[in-house]
Amino acid sequence: MTRPQILSPEQASELVTSGSTVLITGSGGGVMDADRIYAALEQRFLETGKPKDLTLMHVTGIGNGREQGINRFAHQGMVKRVIGGHWGWSPSMIQLALENKIEAYNLPQGVLSGLTREIASGRKGMLTSLGTKTFVDPRLQGGKLNTQTTEDLVSLVTLNGEELLFYKAFPIDVAVIRGTTADEAGNISVEQEAVDLDILSSAQAAYNSGGMVIAQVKRLARRHTLHPRMVKVPGFMVDVVVVHPDQWQTSEGEYNPAFSGEIRVPLKAIQPLDFDIRKIVARRAALELTPGSVVNLGFGIADGVANIAAEEALIDDVVFTIEQGLVGGVPAKGAIFGAGYNPDMITDAPAQFDFYHGGGLDATFLGMAQADQHGNVNVSKFGNQLPGCGGFIDISQNAREVIFCATFTAGGLQVDIEEGQLHIVREGKIQKFIPEVEHITFSGEYAREKGQHVLYVSERAVFELGPRGMELIEIAPGVDLKIDILAQMQFTPHIREPLATMDTRIFQPEKMYLRKEQE
Repeated sequence: MTRPQILSPEQASELVTSGSTVLITGSGGGVMDADRIYAALEQRFLETGKPKDLTLMHVTGIGNGREQGINRFAHQGMVKRVIGGHWGWSPSMIQLALENKIEAYNLPQGVLSGLTREIASGRKGMLTSLGTKTFVDPRLQGGKLNTQTTEDLVSLVTLNGEELLFYKAFPIDVAVIRGTTADEAGNISVEQEAVDLDILSSAQAAYNSGGMVIAQVKRLARRHTLHPRMVKVPGFMVDVVVVHPDQWQTSEGEYNPAFSGEIRVPLKAIQPLDFDIRKIVARRAALELTPGSVVNLGFGIADGVANIAAEEALIDDVVFTIEQGLVGGVPAKGAIFGAGYNPDMITDAPAQFDFYHGGGLDATFLGMAQADQHGNVNVSKFGNQLPGCGGFIDISQNAREVIFCATFTAGGLQVDIEEGQLHIVREGKIQKFIPEVEHITFSGEYAREKGQHVLYVSERAVFELGPRGMELIEIAPGVDLKIDILAQMQFTPHIREPLATMDTRIFQPEKMYLRKEQE
């Protein structure tokens, strides 16, 4: 067997030719991020103008919001097309898309994850109902983010009377993956990684496309010394290994053994949320937790639900999952969302999305940038912001219950919580409840057709999706219905009679003692 080449990042970058389709793996905050290779590719382009006209595919968002990850490729001429599931960690690439300087697509993260397997298997693409009636539906934007983007990667198909979307497959010339250790035969293990993501299916896709696999690792080992359970990519698929001894597990630390499953930390080591607006929203959302349920948590304010569960000793009563592949435990916060403390299992992302797509989730807690009178939600594109959908569509269209979590307004909102009462000190400049969302990332019409239970939770009001659209069902103690709620909306919701008051325990600094309710 031919052993893989052990090359420097600069040498590896020389192997990527102009016009190639490059699939990179990783997640935000440096998780599984092969940034040393990306940096070498960037430096080569800046010095020589090559490789140019790349098609870049990334399933998740990759980077730190500054220079790393996808931003390494954000130079005019270096890429001609970007197909991404999440764009939020790459502001420079977002700017190229907004300025119409590249072809830009945003497709559901789970679809792109599954597409790596479709490409690996030689199938023509992925056929699914996923994305119907959202912005990836070709009857709307088809996942295109600007006018420079004209080719249809998504088409509408009717099969047995059902409307489905077909996502087109394409060959992969280069896959860049990351692991912890490579042995002399090129086998790649992941013992210190927080997730597995799509590294196996991505390597398979490149290999079966006749392409090349470049792997970044922290260290080398002798052949036959890696535990086979830890090996995620077999050596025969790997063409090049780049060793980066200073590789960190995430951008926030060299190695946290509670992320990889090496140890389990006490729950008291997980920092509780401060008693503020974020905790208020997370507490109200956590009231929807049901013992024995399987739950997904989204990025942002919604991930605080896990902290509430830990604080209330409910963490073992539900199973929290994250689309990057975690099952069980408590998700990490901020940039390294995707990693998690004390996971029960770390599976690969395509398998996790199979479970989501098949309707396995009892509930999901997700963020919300905009909502409209029809119950539609936007998190993917608003104003000059282009975070992309990530796994939002995959998750929200298939969970039995969907709980959106957000502050009522944005841009300077300040509240005061005193003696169980909520008072608005300063209103946010940006209203989130508008007549029509700019981008449909979640379709209220689709949810009604499927019979999903949908809530929209904020610090001062809770709405429910009903047959007529948005219905106000609860308000916080201390707020004024007309001044603090209706006047801060650009449409008038239906109001349930009698209008309930949010649970007063939410607005007290003490624990809510939810476990006692379940016993």
